[in-house]
Amino acid sequence: MGYDYDALYRAEADALGAPTRALMDAFTDLLEVPARVLDLGCGQGRDTLPLARMGHSVVAVDISPKGVADLVAAAEAEGLSVTGHVADITRYAPEGQFDALLFDRTLHMLPMDQRHEVLRALIGHLRPGGVLLIADEAGNIAGLRHVAEAAAAWEVLRATRGYLFLRRI
Repeated sequence: MGYDYDALYRAEADALGAPTRALMDAFTDLLEVPARVLDLGCGQGRDTLPLARMGHSVVAVDISPKGVADLVAAAEAEGLSVTGHVADITRYAPEGQFDALLFDRTLHMLPMDQRHEVLRALIGHLRPGGVLLIADEAGNIAGLRHVAEAAAAWEVLRATRGYLFLRRI
């Protein structure tokens, strides 16, 4: 992905800031606790840690060893249900089914063809009734929605500037 996130994470404890309010509200409104969540591009845990504090079991994936190490250390210190994996999401193959897939400003970092491949591959790990939550550059949402709709049947929960929330039918 080109950018040195390990260097950023060494420089700042919470380099990416606070969790995205719209995503946290969506998890509160759309999922029962506990849910099994896959957070793709988790960084240091900006979204993972609050989700685990809500009572969800989170599998968190990021290409940055430093980010995942910070996340796992914080989760262990709080006794949270978090499993961290250092992996490139273009090659990551999760085990089992999830109640939610979360891409918080992750997909736009990939070339267009890889965005679509990753989304198609991971949708297969979302159980029926599960939720796909995407926060991304506003211009990418329509294309990501098209890819998702070609891969499965969905109920659109939110499709607004920068956000796409879908429930798998």
